Amino acid sequence: MKKFLKIVAYIFGGVLVLVIVFLIYFYSSFPKVDPPSNEKVEITPARLERGKYLAHHVTVCMDCHSIRDWSKLSGPITPGTLGRGGDKFDEATAGVPGVLFAKNITPAGISRYTDGELMRVITNGVTKEGRALFPLMPYPHYNNLTKEDLYSIVAYIRSLEPIKNDVPESSLNFPVNLIVKTIPPKSYTPVSEPNKNNPTEYGKYLVNAAACFDCHTQMVKGEYIIEKSFAGGFEFQFPGGVVRSANITPEQISGIGAWSKDEFVERFKSMDPEKYPPMETAVNDFNSAMPWTMYAGMTVEDLGAIYEYLRTVKPVKNAVVKFTPKQ
Repeated sequence: MKKFLKIVAYIFGGVLVLVIVFLIYFYSSFPKVDPPSNEKVEITPARLERGKYLAHHVTVCMDCHSIRDWSKLSGPITPGTLGRGGDKFDEATAGVPGVLFAKNITPAGISRYTDGELMRVITNGVTKEGRALFPLMPYPHYNNLTKEDLYSIVAYIRSLEPIKNDVPESSLNFPVNLIVKTIPPKSYTPVSEPNKNNPTEYGKYLVNAAACFDCHTQMVKGEYIIEKSFAGGFEFQFPGGVVRSANITPEQISGIGAWSKDEFVERFKSMDPEKYPPMETAVNDFNSAMPWTMYAGMTVEDLGAIYEYLRTVKPVKNAVVKFTPKQ
């Protein structure tokens, strides 16, 4: 019996050593990303203007990194909170395997970052300290921003009003806390400037920058259903019930195949808060996770290009029930 127990102890000890060796290797090797560049972004009026446009209306950085007012339809940004961070995402509200907090991206929160470190966290999802981010912030999409657009975003957030706001650290459940280390791409792979004279090509760039796929593709057990790309059905948990994203494929009945370009553009422009103040909503009523009031600020040209690109994606028949009230 003693001999048997000794063998078991040896086996257990050997396995434990292997686990320890693996963890040491894993934590020292991942995330596998390039070091931050030594680039310094020159802040120019053109970059500030472009960066503001992107951060507010395309990549909508200001959406998650500000406080949204959910007493109004589409949760417009609460005045005075631009970039301060602190928005909480967890399993109950966003299906996140843990608890995440949007960081403070005003100068009060990012002053310790160099421009190269900022660009790396935006495009590779790795912090100054080498911590991998969960891709709730869609850095895999931002990895294909043009260099000039990336420079413009960095220039703009450097110009924000500093707001002191200490944001709690995020935490992920096991084993996602290990898996997330393998997600960041090794290098930043900027694309060349898209041809604005080719609306489909330019629209594809904008759809990627806006990460439309992420919210308009159904997810099951943490995995996107690729055959339903852009066909809607992604679920958002609201106090009043479950809200689902729309089918934006060119399918004629359940998608936007019957929409004209003018109708598509007007759907966004009808939510422009400067012309149409956001409608107030009760806490248990339908609301929309989509930041319509921000996307409404896109130019007609850009919205039209998005429409042209979406006309080229695979039509998927998927009738989405947009809201299921809580019983």
